[in-house]
Amino acid sequence: MASEPGDSDSSRTSVQILARVPGAPVLVQFVKFGIVGISNTLLTFVVYTLLLKVFGVWYLAASAIGFSVGAVNGFLLNRRWTLREHVGDAFTPVRWTIVQCTGLGINEGLLFLFVHDASIDKLLAQALATAVVTITTFSANRAWTFRTHPVPVADGDG
Repeated sequence: MASEPGDSDSSRTSVQILARVPGAPVLVQFVKFGIVGISNTLLTFVVYTLLLKVFGVWYLAASAIGFSVGAVNGFLLNRRWTLREHVGDAFTPVRWTIVQCTGLGINEGLLFLFVHDASIDKLLAQALATAVVTITTFSANRAWTFRTHPVPVADGDG
């Protein structure tokens, strides 16, 4: 007797089942990307806050340094876990760097606008900028940096 979707089957997890639903793999990847992003954000904010509050570093420089630390963490975790089905090549780190530099530019621009023009607190401004950059970099990394390559079809019975 075949097991029904509601049956408890220890060999299947909710994530495996969800991954079979059309559109769900992107959602699963986005959730994983979000988890990695939380660790990136924590690292970025710790570095940013230390540089800003303890060492008195200019907020835009502190943000750039913190962003860089988070970006390296994100590359390593996303490559190993979130988007591991990607067939890497020598240009994957280059594409990642381009996406992250673009994300950094967006982050710095928004941070400046939020702090300078909107007079928002520097820590809150960083949080708002991070939300925008997360969606942007996820989309770019999924579509370009860690894009999946189609598996070649073997010759024979077509």
